[in-house]
Amino acid sequence: MRRSFAGVGVLGLLALAGCGTAEPGAGGGGVRAESLCPSKAPRYGEVPRARPTSTADAPRPPGTPTPVPSSTGTSRDGVRITRVYAGAIDEDGACRAGSLTAEFEVTNPGARDMTYTVLFDANGYTGASRVVGPVGYGRTVHGRVAMSRSYGDAAGGTSVSLLSVRSIPSAEAPAPGGPCPASGVRVYADEADAAMGLRVVGLHLENCGTKPYAVDGRPELEIIDAEHERVDGVKILPSAEVAQLGGPPDVARPLTLRPGERALSGIVWRNTVQAVDGAVNAPYLRVRARPGAAPVTLTPELDLGTTGRLGVQAWRKQE
Repeated sequence: MRRSFAGVGVLGLLALAGCGTAEPGAGGGGVRAESLCPSKAPRYGEVPRARPTSTADAPRPPGTPTPVPSSTGTSRDGVRITRVYAGAIDEDGACRAGSLTAEFEVTNPGARDMTYTVLFDANGYTGASRVVGPVGYGRTVHGRVAMSRSYGDAAGGTSVSLLSVRSIPSAEAPAPGGPCPASGVRVYADEADAAMGLRVVGLHLENCGTKPYAVDGRPELEIIDAEHERVDGVKILPSAEVAQLGGPPDVARPLTLRPGERALSGIVWRNTVQAVDGAVNAPYLRVRARPGAAPVTLTPELDLGTTGRLGVQAWRKQE
């Protein structure tokens, strides 16, 4: 492996409920759960009997904090869960007792602004994902995330875990919405489609600027591992050499997008392991729409097995 980007990057905005203050450093302390709902509301671990009929009838905060055993897996890669609450506050200010809320902080120790994608999990609750950033060097950003459970299901405990933490340079963060990037184009990925060991991820290119944007052939790709180092030794091939995906022929040809027009590409790989050692697992993919273009770093979670091959489709206009 060869060193690539070891920066500090973070995707766009603080997409968090009840977050936003920034302060230097990170404090200590364990994780404890408190009740956001008044005492008459179902307590943590109880099964809610009925959904409130309206926000006017719903119990409202605040409640009395009550300690609960500490969570596990509460610190990882600069992210730390600082407090857990029974219940959650919705946009109307009502307390939803059949939920679990975790407060957390993200600290950036690196030399660049970073954007973080954090996956949370709690036994008996839906998982949640939050994008946090930009987080500047040496700064700490606080956030809050809520997870809900189905009515009639018992809670699985008080543990909230960090399933994964991904960080990319904020300057390379994808921008599927919001203001148009300085480059005049957006590059972003859709959710992976996986079946029988075959993975497919769509790559999207949008000309959100004011001038035509020309591409010729396939996007340039660079595989980056969890330590933000470039992964060498993987062959990047036309997609048909990895798998036949159907659809129009995968032919590389010049393409010019007028303002507002879009193009579509994609990557494909197989998670096939044919040896004991040498499997490649790399969360990041740095993408350039054309040679010399500003890079965008995506997180397709590449599990290439030992095949050593990644297929990429040519850009084609999206109708």
